Amino acid sequence: MAIPVIDFSKLSGAERAKTMAQIANGCEEWGFFQLVNHGISAELLERVKKVSMECYKMEREEGFRNSNKAVKMMNELVAKKSDEKMENIDWEDVFFLTEENQSKWPSKTPGFKETMAEYRSELKKLAEKVMEVMDENLGLPKGFIKNAFNGEDGGDNAFFCTKVAHYPPCPHPEMITGLRAHTDAGGVILFFQDDEVGGLQILKDGEWIDVQRIPNAIVINIGDQIEVLSNGRYKSVWHRVLTMTEGNRRSIASFYNPWLKATIAPAPQLVEKVNQEEDQGYPKFVFGDYMSVYAEQKFLPKEPRFHSVKAM
Repeated sequence: MAIPVIDFSKLSGAERAKTMAQIANGCEEWGFFQLVNHGISAELLERVKKVSMECYKMEREEGFRNSNKAVKMMNELVAKKSDEKMENIDWEDVFFLTEENQSKWPSKTPGFKETMAEYRSELKKLAEKVMEVMDENLGLPKGFIKNAFNGEDGGDNAFFCTKVAHYPPCPHPEMITGLRAHTDAGGVILFFQDDEVGGLQILKDGEWIDVQRIPNAIVINIGDQIEVLSNGRYKSVWHRVLTMTEGNRRSIASFYNPWLKATIAPAPQLVEKVNQEEDQGYPKFVFGDYMSVYAEQKFLPKEPRFHSVKAM
């Protein structure tokens, strides 16, 4: 099995209907799919690769080796000749980029801030295009998902965050994962993964499947809030990152999430009219409340999270 790969440029051509169906299948059957010819230039993506790797080498690598909790714990276990698995920790170095924290973005790497600001702008546009396709495939008004994420006041409130992650070589990959299995709390997630070092996997029909590495593709991932809005037609999917003994894996994930004050509920058009007053399995909630639950239950089954936020 392989993650669907979709030529996004064909949405504007004679193969539009076929491409729409491919995206619907990716959302409904996989929760993950890859976009090629997505409109983001190869030149920009090459710059993103360059500055992200240079940033790790110049500003992050030494700190990871000297102060990372996972490194310290592994060294202690190896010294004790223990075969214990490190269950509650991840082998990753991460930092986050948002509009609000630009003053804290890495500053020693030439071109990092300018390149990542340009990249984030392009990724946000792509996320909104993907959401419009979801609207159409679900039979919802154009802009429905985006408007739901921005909240009732009509402002530009949706939260867009970029997680820059590196998974350095791990001397004992059998002891720890790069990132533990989870579903994502938010809306639409866009991965720009490493095209040389693997490790990203999704759970499909009870089997862990590698997300194949395709140069300059953007991997799209369905988050929990899209599952709720679609009334379960689209499902968020368990995924994880494995550690490797060789290679420093780069992963840049951008999250288009609802405003913390946004109210999320199944779209009325997707709820059977005769059952609208009954329990559909997905509650109506404020996204900030869901995030409070998610912070404590990220690596646990997602269904109890929905029940917990309903109880709140």
